[in-house]
Amino acid sequence: MPDTSGRHFLQIPGPTNVPERILRAMAAPTIDHRGPGFARLAREVLDGLKAVFKTAGAVVVYPSSGTGAWEAALVNVLSPGDKVLMFETGHFALLWREMAASLGLDVDFAPGDWRSGVDPALVESRLEKDRGHAIKAVAVVHNETSTGVASRIGEIRRAIDRAGHPALLLVDTISSLASIDFRMDEWGVDVTVGCSQKGLMLPPGLGLNALSEKAIAAGVEARLPRSYWDWRPMLENNEKGYFPYTPATNLLFGLGEALRMLNEEGLERVFARHDRHAEATRQAVRAWGLGLLCVNPAEYSSALTAVLMPDGHDADAFRKVVLERFNMSLGTGLGRVKGRVFRIGHLGDFNDLSLAGTLCGIEMGLALAGVPHQAGGVDAALAYLTEEARGGADARRAGAAG
Repeated sequence: MPDTSGRHFLQIPGPTNVPERILRAMAAPTIDHRGPGFARLAREVLDGLKAVFKTAGAVVVYPSSGTGAWEAALVNVLSPGDKVLMFETGHFALLWREMAASLGLDVDFAPGDWRSGVDPALVESRLEKDRGHAIKAVAVVHNETSTGVASRIGEIRRAIDRAGHPALLLVDTISSLASIDFRMDEWGVDVTVGCSQKGLMLPPGLGLNALSEKAIAAGVEARLPRSYWDWRPMLENNEKGYFPYTPATNLLFGLGEALRMLNEEGLERVFARHDRHAEATRQAVRAWGLGLLCVNPAEYSSALTAVLMPDGHDADAFRKVVLERFNMSLGTGLGRVKGRVFRIGHLGDFNDLSLAGTLCGIEMGLALAGVPHQAGGVDAALAYLTEEARGGADARRAGAAG
């Protein structure tokens, strides 16, 4: 029988664990979404999200999944038949491409190997050849949740600039926002897509768009059909602290608490924590003798790690053992890597002891499932975390002495 005692370890790359503080905030009584109390809440969360996106521009919040926010990003800036340059970095990049095509857009899709991010040189080459500027937007998934590969958005922006191309830059940060450093204004991103259930530590239900002035201006001429996803009534109502239709009020209570938690820790510390846990996980994977799906260290994700199974061993059979014996959920392989990889989520409300428990469950599961590996992955991760903690303590003492 499955062992369900103890807390469930939810180590998929989203939805992530929801902290008690956020659960309590969402348990507040629902309020009048046309009243002054709601207006104060809306202004708080809309202003607070700007710091997370690192933008001075507007942020729009929909009662939706991240998929809805994808659609909003497309329909507000493009017209039927517009050409969009997109890249195959994994399962979710494929889904965004399918959505764009279904909306009547002309997708120029660059194939990929699911082990690498978007090559900035390829972006530059494709745009340089587009002398008539037929390409109206470049759409990139920042952190591909299916593969654990993070594309280099700043370098992609510089590639677009070198090509001298006016295309809009649309970026999906669904599994990177509030987990991996992202700088919307500095990197010249025009529309950023996000959602609630990953780095923001909330349940699913909020889709986010952050907008540049260039994107808002493009929306004036855009002719794709839009109603629910239309930015214009959202922006107009948001100015007064309201929404054009019923918002997800209690999720907004939770979002306000999540933003306070991020501010208390400090975004840079949040990113450093994710970096540290990701590297400790990779240390464990290497010690086990298993492979990483991501091949370029410059593109390692700090939100999740996708681990390759040895030939002849099924990742889902291994995941089943871990779930039944240790009450821990690991991410499944998606699309072309189904059965070949399992994914370890290490993002959101997560600390060193949570990671230690996660890696212990994996190492025990590998043994019980008969997966060929070497012992010592947990030891390697703990040694790394201990050394990092010692270095941090030394630095704090040195700073206090100075």
